[in-house]
Amino acid sequence: MMRCIASDMDGTLLNSKQKISPANRDAIKLAIEEGIKFVIVTGRSYIEAKEVLDEVGINCPVIGLNGAEVRNEAGEVVYTNLLNPETALNVSKFLNELNIYHEFFTNKGLLTEDYQASIEILVDIFKTANPEISEEEIRNHVKNRGITRNIRNFSDVGDVFKDPTIKFYKILAFDKNDALYKEIGSKLERAMDHIKVTSSGFSNIEINHISAQKGIALERFLDEQGISLQDTMAIGDNFNDVSMLTKVGYSFAMGNAEEDVKQICKFETTRNDEDGVAKAIHTFLEMSKMKRI
Repeated sequence: MMRCIASDMDGTLLNSKQKISPANRDAIKLAIEEGIKFVIVTGRSYIEAKEVLDEVGINCPVIGLNGAEVRNEAGEVVYTNLLNPETALNVSKFLNELNIYHEFFTNKGLLTEDYQASIEILVDIFKTANPEISEEEIRNHVKNRGITRNIRNFSDVGDVFKDPTIKFYKILAFDKNDALYKEIGSKLERAMDHIKVTSSGFSNIEINHISAQKGIALERFLDEQGISLQDTMAIGDNFNDVSMLTKVGYSFAMGNAEEDVKQICKFETTRNDEDGVAKAIHTFLEMSKMKRI
């Protein structure tokens, strides 16, 4: 019996306007009505994920920050997988030596040395990924995203690590070099212990604790729910989704997914601008009905 659907957000559930389409919303609600558990598994923080979910009236558990934080339907933190502060500092030094912009996802918000740089880099990345959208619209979206993310500027990175109350969930790095993930990511993993480097899009890398991976977090979540991985569908588009796509019984790649991601999935749906999640869910529900016959 098929019992759970796990979905990524950016490039998957969200369209190029960073919204959940009516078709995707309706498919999710139909699955929930049929008794299937729906869970978001994203690189976003809980605040960023919840804002988009609230717009369409979806309330569900959120595995956020690639598995660094898990929250239930009530928004309560169930558990966390944190980066050691010393490790986070060493990663930051490594990236600074290469002049790579990065920011820290923490319990005190998103911390950055250069907020304006973050805006310009994100505008450039969104323009590359969404050439059909005007720069003005992209810039407004990025600025609004900054408000949602509770961005805080700091002048000295050393000050961040002097505060013992700050908990480090994830480090997100951006660069216009499209080889960032393969080149810098592999160097980081060789140089540092207890970290996992993934990517969620063009020219970015995400650094988490080795246990903060979507697949590991989803497996733990399912175990606590009494649900088998084999009875679970997962859908995604990028490299930070691989750890969950390779674990579940029903893996769906988006039509816009990276080719390497498509290769490891059992099924492929349409693009994120073509209601790919809705189509995958309806396929999953049909397969579920056939299994009951």
